[in-house]
Amino acid sequence: MNCIVPKTQEQKIHFLCIILCWFSCSLCLAVTKCFAAEPFPLYPCISTNVKFWEAVYSRYSTRQGILHDIDDLSRVYAVIELEDWDAAGSAKINSERIKEAKNRINEILTELGSGKKPITPEERKIAALFAQSPQADYHEARENIRLQVGQQDRFYEGLIRSGKYLAHFKRYFISQGLPAELAYLPHVESSFNPKAYSKAGAAGLWQFTRSTGKEYLTINELVDERYDPYLATQAAAKMLKDNYARLETWPLAITAYNYGRAGMVRAVNEQGNYENIFKSYSQGYFKFASRNFYSEFLAATRVAKRLATDPRVPFDRPETTITVRIKEDTPVARLRSAYRISPQEFARLNAALMEPVLDGRQPVPKGYQARLPAGKQPLVQQSATTLAPKATTPEGTPRIKSAPAKPVARYTVQKGDTLSSIARQFRLSPQTLLAANNRSGLAEIRIGDKLIIPVALSKNL
Repeated sequence: MNCIVPKTQEQKIHFLCIILCWFSCSLCLAVTKCFAAEPFPLYPCISTNVKFWEAVYSRYSTRQGILHDIDDLSRVYAVIELEDWDAAGSAKINSERIKEAKNRINEILTELGSGKKPITPEERKIAALFAQSPQADYHEARENIRLQVGQQDRFYEGLIRSGKYLAHFKRYFISQGLPAELAYLPHVESSFNPKAYSKAGAAGLWQFTRSTGKEYLTINELVDERYDPYLATQAAAKMLKDNYARLETWPLAITAYNYGRAGMVRAVNEQGNYENIFKSYSQGYFKFASRNFYSEFLAATRVAKRLATDPRVPFDRPETTITVRIKEDTPVARLRSAYRISPQEFARLNAALMEPVLDGRQPVPKGYQARLPAGKQPLVQQSATTLAPKATTPEGTPRIKSAPAKPVARYTVQKGDTLSSIARQFRLSPQTLLAANNRSGLAEIRIGDKLIIPVALSKNL
């Protein structure tokens, strides 16, 4: 194939223009494809905000307050020192410090806006933030001063807690056809605290409100599944998947997790895409928190990934548990007794159960999946009854339906027996055998000892 080579100067210029045009179009197409392929793009319009939140999560503690412009997060005016928020009288002291600092910045903005030349280091610092801005911006900025308390120590505590959950959450999201990075969202919502509760009534690790939570979880006076980290994760995955199906991009779907799906649909109808919404949308409750939610998610994910390989972080270890579905209403005391688990441990593992159930006023409801330590097996004694079902007499008096009587399985230790050999004989673990006989791991067994051999009930209670 012959190659056409431009000969005249005019042809060379024309040929060069064609090449540059082709290269420019190819570059634009490549960038567009890059954003389309990247589920969590870092749009240029939010890069400053992501940088700001990275500093909030990794540099400034809850003993520091960042005074900044509410619209332009590159304008950080000052960082003030605060008292420990849990100390007596700290709220009043911190409020006075914040008010004093805001008033000082307001005065400087007023003076600079009136034409005063910056003299002090603080004035020069603030003036530098407006170097490319018209004079009127100084006066507008006086109304936009906001305080952001640092989160570095709180984020670190959440990072430690995340070790217990993160790997499981990632696997679950992947199993649902969702990006694994969504598992980092609790860093923004709750710092991976399953007991978190906000002033707005959002609860649990994934911070579901009561109204939204009822679309995906059981929430009533006996059970509030928002407090179960694993059930709440399944609900969050379903909600995020629904958001994505409706909005078609993850920046919009994640923002909808904070702002609401219907609100984001209205925003898309008005503005068209995430970038336009971020820059221009301000309807309803779409304010600072919603506008920054996706930026916070990106920042938290980045900080968490950076620290994931730090050997100095004492991550909590995952906890292996089993779940037992309750077939009929069952008193909590019977469950704890059957599985030999303390009230405190049972309440910790079953955070979804409310006080009336945990203190025995109401039974564990039918259908609830009780969470128990792995390896726990119920024991059957000669006078034992099944844990369920519970029936009610015509007079309304609760009664328990008894199981057919079973002989207690016992074994007399013979010469040559060891703990391991007895356990193997009955297809048990040595730990289960020891627990059934109230013995520690170091306890000896002697010839003639009569051991209880646990007989497992059905796990489908």
